Amino acid sequence: MPELPEVQTIVNDLNNSGIIGVRIRGAEVFWSRTIAAPSSGSFCRQLKGREFTAICRRGKHLVFETDADLTMLLHLRMSGRLHLVRAGTPRIKHEHVIIKFDDRRQLRFHDTRKFGRIHLTEDPKDVLGHLGPEPLEKKFTAKVLAERLKRHNRMLKPLLLDQHFIAGLGNIYVDEALWDARLHPLRISSSLSQTEIKALRRAIPKVLKRGLKNMGTSLGTGETNFYSVASRSGRNRDELKVFRRTDLPCPRCKTTIRRIIVGQRSTHICSQCQRI
Repeated sequence: MPELPEVQTIVNDLNNSGIIGVRIRGAEVFWSRTIAAPSSGSFCRQLKGREFTAICRRGKHLVFETDADLTMLLHLRMSGRLHLVRAGTPRIKHEHVIIKFDDRRQLRFHDTRKFGRIHLTEDPKDVLGHLGPEPLEKKFTAKVLAERLKRHNRMLKPLLLDQHFIAGLGNIYVDEALWDARLHPLRISSSLSQTEIKALRRAIPKVLKRGLKNMGTSLGTGETNFYSVASRSGRNRDELKVFRRTDLPCPRCKTTIRRIIVGQRSTHICSQCQRI
C-alpha cells in the first residue's frame, strides 16, 4: 500500500504535469463501487466542466481541489495507481475511472484489487477529519508525540499504523522508524521514556524524508508494487535498513534481522538493537 512518501511522489508528479487549470471534459466510471460518494453518475456530472485548482496530500489521501467548492479525495489502498495518458490510448484492464481533460489527456485510476475509493465532497472533513497529525509538519513535536503516546496503552507498531494517531505511516516506514529509534514494536506506548520519545520523533521524519528523496519504495513487480504517475519505480528499496531484510545482517550491529508478526502484520526487527 502506498504510504506518505509514495503518495507525495504522486502529488508531485501531478503538480508537474500541467493538469491544474485544464478544463475537465467529462469522466467515465467502469467500476461503480470505486466512487464512494456520490453515485458514479453524479460524480461524472459534477466533475464535467470543472478544473482542478490544487493537488495536495492529507495522510495517504490525494486531495484534488476544484473551482466549484468540490474536493475529490482519492485513497489508493492496496493496489491503486494513476496513469496520465493521451486520449485514444486503449483502456487497459483495471482502469476503473477515467477523467478527460480539454487538452486531450486523461487521468486514469488503475486498481487491480478494487479496494481504492474516490469521494467527491463539499466538505473534505467528512472523510479527513479523523486523521491524526502530519508527521512532517513542524507542529508535530516531541511534546505532541509524548502527549499522544501517554493517552494509550497499546503496542507501538499497531498504534503508529493507526491513521487516527499519525497520518501517513504504513508498514514499511513504521518498521524503519522503530529500528532507527531502537524501539521494539511490542513496547507499550505509555512506557516510553522522554529520551525514547525524542528518538522516535526524530526517526519518523527521517525515514519519511529519505523515502521522499528516493521517490518512494518499490519492492518488486507485483500488482501492489508502487509506480509513480510517470511509471517510475521508487528507489528507496536500496536504503531500507530492516524492512524485508529477513536473515540479512543489521546495518548497525550485524545481528541477523528477524521477521515476526505484530498485530497480524509482518514486522522486521533487529533483536539486539530493538530489545523488549
